This record gives sequence, structure tokens and C-alpha cells, in this order.
Amino acid sequence: MNRRQLLASSASALFASTLRAANSPSEPFRVAVIGHTGRGNYGHGLDIMWLRLPQTKIVAVADPDPAGLAGALTRLGSPQPFADYRKMLAETKPDIVAVGPRQVDQHHDFCLAAIEAGARGIYIEKPFCRTPAEADAIIDAATKANTKIAIAHRNRYHPAFPVTKRLIESGELGTILEYRGRGKEDARGGALDFWVLGSHVSNLATGLGGDPVACSAMLYQDGRPCGPEDIREGDEGLGPLAGNAVHARFELASGVPYFFDSIQNKGIKEAGFGLQVIGTKGVLDFRIDREPLAHFRAGNPFQPDAAAQPWVPVSSIGIGQPEPLPDLAKRLSSHEIAGLDLIAAIQENRAPICDDRQGRLTVEMACAIFASHREGGKRVTWPLAGRGNPLARE
Repeated sequence: MNRRQLLASSASALFASTLRAANSPSEPFRVAVIGHTGRGNYGHGLDIMWLRLPQTKIVAVADPDPAGLAGALTRLGSPQPFADYRKMLAETKPDIVAVGPRQVDQHHDFCLAAIEAGARGIYIEKPFCRTPAEADAIIDAATKANTKIAIAHRNRYHPAFPVTKRLIESGELGTILEYRGRGKEDARGGALDFWVLGSHVSNLATGLGGDPVACSAMLYQDGRPCGPEDIREGDEGLGPLAGNAVHARFELASGVPYFFDSIQNKGIKEAGFGLQVIGTKGVLDFRIDREPLAHFRAGNPFQPDAAAQPWVPVSSIGIGQPEPLPDLAKRLSSHEIAGLDLIAAIQENRAPICDDRQGRLTVEMACAIFASHREGGKRVTWPLAGRGNPLARE
């Protein structure tokens, strides 16, 4: 077994042990689902995912929209219905709460209510919340109650991710020069793209390169720097936004910079939606919500006269190795693997793979972009002194 295979084998074994740890309890974990039809709905399947897990049973669902609630009852096997999520939490006292709505202005209240009701675990759609202040409050309450919170960044739960991390740490890519990410760059390009889609990309970047320590960034509207007149109320309950283009540079704890860029309607249908890790000996390319998640290309990318190397997929057991885990794409897209990890985290009293602190990181990164822009692109450092949205009108 060569070094690549040994590294990949150990990472794959770690992942397998995580899934095995999600043992079936004597009584299944009782799950309550929060949805809001017309205001973020149920996220990307955060309601039906629990039907796939033998360790869980959906006991209740809340949705203030009568038609949406009726549809959820049919979809989820007729659990107890509620129009008011607070009433549902108080009466059913679930073990796990699924926070599905994508409109972020609701997340803070949903999480605090679930924690107050005694939930042992919360699985929540991204982005985590609107501001670092909201994240601080949720994390403080969850820490005191020992509630485990997992964020629905599905790619972080991919079994190939720890393999890529070990490839970087082992020197397989040589010296890491930069992390470079882009959003989908569709109609949501710019600040909205960073919040909604770039959060996936940034979560991978910080998972590999460490927490951000500083940021310098600018926002643009149709090619000119944004001014106060460009600030608007963002879609999906995100709060104040500005700009249909963003150019940001983050300094990571590893000392390597992470760049994120997004320009409205400049993407080739999802082609740019991902992250590249650029090293002196090769490049790792991550495609968000795609299978395979990662590809490796050997060689220095800054030597165009060198012989071209093919892109080789990276599986849970290494570069160019066939993926041994059956139905992996389906298990990831359905959130099954993330759900199993949350169950294991509750049972083992540990943090989930993608926990609330990582959710706060991406929230603070978005607000760091806004804070830097307000100062003309000036470098701002962690933790942000202001814990609100820097674009909020004073």
C-alpha cells in the first residue's frame, strides 16, 4: 500500500466508524419538523430525510399554511399536525428538530425555541442565521443546554472530504498557494450568491485551510463600487444586501488566502460553483453537490508548457480509486449521512461534523465582506467588532 492509499484508507475508516456510531436506540429518536410553506418551505428535503433513517421517527410537523401542512402530513406519514411551531415543541418535546425553511430571518427564533423545549439535536438549512449576533445567541443557548446543532452543508459530510484534507496535509499538492471559490453566478450573482451558495464553497475552504482571521472585499453594482443607494432588503430573509458582484479575499489560519468571486449572470450553468485548492504540485477541484465531489490534477498549474495531466476523481479510498460506498450520491443528497452523523454526535456527546460554530463562520464571513466594503476595502479582522449586519442603515 502506497502513501496515497494509506492516507485514504485511514480517512475512509474514520468515516465508516462515524456512521457505525449512529446506533439504533431502544426507542427511535422523536423528530419534529418545522416548515413554512411560502416562506422557505421545508428546505432541500429536510423533512423527508428522517423517513430514511431507522433510528428516527417523525412525530410532529408545524406549518402555519393549511395547504402546506396538509401536504406535509401526506408526505411524512401523518404525524401530529400543528399550525404553531412553539405549541408543537412545547407539547411533543422532540429529541431532534428539523429546521427546514430557507428564509433565514426565522432561524434564530426556531433554534432558540427548540433548545428551550429540550431538543437534543437540531438539523438546520443553510445559511445558519442572519448575523454573528444571532449566531452567538444560538450557540450560547445550545452550549448551555448541550444541544447539538448540525448545518445542512451536505458536502462536508462527504467521505472523500477527509481524504482530500489528508492529501493536502501530506504534501501531495506541494505547497498550497491559494484557495479559489466561485458561486453559481446566475441571477443571484454577487452578495446573494455568497450567502446562499457561496456558504457551501466557503465551508469547504475553511474546513481545509482553517478559520478566517481577516477579510478585505468590495461590492459592485453593474461595474461600479456600491454606494448607500444600492443597499436593498435581500431575498430569502437575509437582511440588507448590496451588489451584483463581489470580490473577496480571506486570510485563513493556515496562512493561505481564500478568494471568493461572483458576478451576476456570468457563470456557465454551475460550472464555476465550486472550490479549487491550488498547490505547486497539483490542484484539487471540488464541485458542489456533484459526484464525485473532488478531482485531482497533478502538475504545477503555472507551467503551461508542461505535459497536460488528466483530472482524476478522488473517492473515499483515494485518488483514482473506485468508490466502494453504494448509493453514495443518493445518501448525500437525501441528507442521510448528515442525519446519521447528528445522531452519532448526540450519542457520543461530540460536535457534529458541520456544527453551529462552522455555521457562524460563514455568517461572519458574509458580514466581513460588508464591513470591509463599508471601509473602502479595508482589511477587517476576526472576530468582527460589530455583530450585526454592517449594511444595516444607521
